[in-house]
Amino acid sequence: MDSRMDSRMGRRDVGRIAEQVAASWLTERGWRLVTRNFNRRVGELDIVAQQGRVLAVIEVRTRANDEYGGAAASVTARKQRRVLRATEQLLQQRRDLCGLLVRFDVMVVHEPHASQPRVEWIQHAFEAR
Repeated sequence: MDSRMDSRMGRRDVGRIAEQVAASWLTERGWRLVTRNFNRRVGELDIVAQQGRVLAVIEVRTRANDEYGGAAASVTARKQRRVLRATEQLLQQRRDLCGLLVRFDVMVVHEPHASQPRVEWIQHAFEAR
């Protein structure tokens, strides 16, 4: 699909499609989805997935083009802090996850409407500070 379809659908709809693409991509590769759209006042977690001892907190991004550094560059320091705070709340609620190694990833879904969207997975995209 082209950017005209993106503008007709709205950013939230495109974001939901991108998150579904990312979730399917992960499960096809053996990851177990722990939660999606974990939303708290301090922030939101798009996807949290587990494989073995690793808990990946994944911010899903998509962009119509790569202006301004592309989708991955849009995960600002402010957004990172919000993800970290939401992760802290998730771990407080889900004690079963506390022993896992937590990492923060970004998944960029290119052309989420395409029959074969391209997924770019940036593991360890940022760290908890």
